[in-house]
Amino acid sequence: MPAERLQKILSAYGIASRRAAEAMIKDGRVSVNCEVASLGSTADPEVDSIKVDGNEIAVKMQKVYLLLNKPRGFLTTVSDDRGRKTVMELVYDVGVRIYPVGRLDINSEGLLIFTNDGDFANKLMHPSNEKVKTYEVHITGNVTEAVELLKKPVSISENDNTQTVVVKAAGVEVISQGSKEAVIRISIIEGRNRQIRKMCTACGVKVLSLKRISIDSIELGNIESGKWRYLTEKEVKLLG
Repeated sequence: MPAERLQKILSAYGIASRRAAEAMIKDGRVSVNCEVASLGSTADPEVDSIKVDGNEIAVKMQKVYLLLNKPRGFLTTVSDDRGRKTVMELVYDVGVRIYPVGRLDINSEGLLIFTNDGDFANKLMHPSNEKVKTYEVHITGNVTEAVELLKKPVSISENDNTQTVVVKAAGVEVISQGSKEAVIRISIIEGRNRQIRKMCTACGVKVLSLKRISIDSIELGNIESGKWRYLTEKEVKLLG
């Protein structure tokens, strides 16, 4: 693990907030490898001995679970070699290394889970858990016909269009409908790459916007776009 600023490490380990940690460092209460640290000092908690008031900080990293309302225009990845915006820019202030669980494409928005708990992430993503993911989708085209088609098995392309698979929505609900546009809710379990968009294309309609609003009983709620909140202990248990 690369070295990080001490105040970030103390925050990540649940010792104090970053501001309080800075005050501890200024007061000479923090040491690294038996030397009193100064503001701006860095360390690697997996290698260095970090003490607060003479007490070694816990080796085990605090587990973090949060929910972000992802806006459009952000890649769901930890980094991008082309310099594009990533979701990590929206959770920079968490104070601990976390990563997104699953994906939302750059033009999609809504509920995205982050954690530093590998076991939790693997359980959440594993198909055997059959988590129901619900999306609110604004479509345009022959919406009346498409809604009926979306309720049936749909063939979509995979692997750069070299293969096709048959998928079926777990649920389709019309929220509002006009002659050429509609807002619908589609629930799926498989979660294949761009599955909702491909299903809509196969059924003859274009997706104008797509937002994930829930995973099982965990709902996006009224969190502002680009903001996040911690999951409750109950929510973590429900998802894991």
